[in-house]
Amino acid sequence: MSAPIRKLLVANRGEIAVRIIRAAKELGIATVQVVSEADRDMLAARMADETIEIGPAAAAKSYLNVDNVLDALRRSGADALHPGYGFLSENAGFARAVTDMGRIFVGPDADTIERMGDKVNARRAAIAAGVPVVPGSEGRLDDAGDALKLAGEMGYPVMVKAAAGGGGRGIRVVRSAEELAAAVPQAIAEARASFGDGGLYMEAFIENARHIEVQVLGDGKSVVHLFERECSLQRRRQKVWEEAPAAALPPEMREALCASAVRLASAVGYRGAGTMEYLYDPARKAFYFIEMNTRIQVEHPVTEMITGVDLVREMLMIAGGAALSMTQDDIRCDGHAIEVRINAEDPARNFLPSPGPVDRFKVPHGDGIRFDTGFDAGSRVPPYYDSLVGKLIVRGASRAEAIARLAAALKETEIGPIATTLALHRALAEAPDVLSGEVSTQWLETWLAESPPGL
Repeated sequence: MSAPIRKLLVANRGEIAVRIIRAAKELGIATVQVVSEADRDMLAARMADETIEIGPAAAAKSYLNVDNVLDALRRSGADALHPGYGFLSENAGFARAVTDMGRIFVGPDADTIERMGDKVNARRAAIAAGVPVVPGSEGRLDDAGDALKLAGEMGYPVMVKAAAGGGGRGIRVVRSAEELAAAVPQAIAEARASFGDGGLYMEAFIENARHIEVQVLGDGKSVVHLFERECSLQRRRQKVWEEAPAAALPPEMREALCASAVRLASAVGYRGAGTMEYLYDPARKAFYFIEMNTRIQVEHPVTEMITGVDLVREMLMIAGGAALSMTQDDIRCDGHAIEVRINAEDPARNFLPSPGPVDRFKVPHGDGIRFDTGFDAGSRVPPYYDSLVGKLIVRGASRAEAIARLAAALKETEIGPIATTLALHRALAEAPDVLSGEVSTQWLETWLAESPPGL
């Protein structure tokens, strides 16, 4: 069993680095923040007890550079490393290297990441655990020829996906053999650039599906779920608005879905925080497992808002050797929470990235309102990384109350002079389909194409 963590290296940046540092400080854990040359003055660097520079601005030469991050871990004297999300968080080789140094990797062990972080292996584990999966390839596709043969057998449309990583990268929906032949090399290149692994697999594409995911926590012996989130509002496979619980899910379906997530996580002896992702087909009232994220998720705050459980704190305690601090009966779903991702992108210019200095930074406060960010007034959004500026999270007694609170909070929020997606979220909070919950994973792209008012 591990000993409680004394000193933690935060191997990430932005808002998740701030989130980890806050949780660590509450547990009395000293923190060391890694920074690239572009992030020397970021908020997380100012909050941490120490900082270590790990390379130039380019992520490949800093946050994705395994040797540089491991060297920082060695020099820091930290006994544990939290990877956050993205970057090296689901790199099994990196996790193994951390533990080989005698340090704690805050997350599942390398073998579990290999088994569940790889989507092909995760599908096999789900099938073995009796969890339904979307019909698709049984293993990795070696080339476009294999993909064309399988798609011909399955029928179009199909979805080509990267075997590694997440965040919607390396995914293509294709509706013909011609589109598939063109998409495979593009998806391989994107997957290799994003995750260092160009492996692909293929699934049937379910029209008008809803994206629903279940949060799990495990200590290697026991696993609990913390209910589900709905993340159907996506643009180019990137989630922009997340809710908990999923309003469209009937109670009996929720119970079955969450039970399947616990069953699958238990089957692999899961340790840490993880998310089982599913597609829900409302027409058939059926759900299908699609992948697991073996890390903390960007949208974890909505789960924290409805359950009162601090997921990052639980991750740190479990990594330090503690057993789960709760049983399933202790966890309640109370109210409804919504998170919107505010990105440095201009909706009026096809979401063109808008990095630069942040002179105005006014965020809302009040009951049921939370704002997670890695920036403040005087910060600069660098052009080298993802464009997330902050996450506005609200909670209400009902979904309608949560949306009303969100709309009011969005009106109070001011970030500039950079362009942001605040206008998008203000328009979404008034869109009739969003208010009624009549959306799917394809809805947002269609709605944007119709040039809604305010954008």
